[in-house]
Amino acid sequence: MPKKKNINLLPKEEFDASVVGRLLRWAMGTFRIIVIITEMIVMAAFLSRFWLDAQNSDLNDEIRFASSQIDSQKDFEISFRNLQKKIAIYQELGKDKKRSEVITKVADKIPTDISLSSISVADTQVQLRGVSGSELSIAQFVSNLKAENTFKTVDLGQISSSENNELLTIFSITITL
Repeated sequence: MPKKKNINLLPKEEFDASVVGRLLRWAMGTFRIIVIITEMIVMAAFLSRFWLDAQNSDLNDEIRFASSQIDSQKDFEISFRNLQKKIAIYQELGKDKKRSEVITKVADKIPTDISLSSISVADTQVQLRGVSGSELSIAQFVSNLKAENTFKTVDLGQISSSENNELLTIFSITITL
């Protein structure tokens, strides 16, 4: 029986001996390492996703908790800011002695059934707007203001009936200082 010979078309010795062969073997080894490193990076990114999702969930819970605390304090904050505005207005009025004295003098002359809706104090003029249950009270208020020596003139401006309640009379008074 004849002896079988194995024929290797790429003999190892000649493949390793040539420059092209060594370059190809090096390239194949390097690419394998690059592929392995890339797979490791992808797996690390995939696994870190769970940690990042847990952190994101914790942060969302903290935001919801802080938001609910802020919402629960909203009414207090609004009333606190309104009170601060009123205090600032009061302090501003308190600085100007002349204005505060004028307001005090006007307040002392108001009959019981008159309520003022606005007081505007300028340097030489005071504008009053109010509501009264009777015209007699308005006349009494005007005469009380005219009796004050510090006011130069007291003029009764508009008098009209309230649209909402016909029993109420709306009036405006201008006082010159």
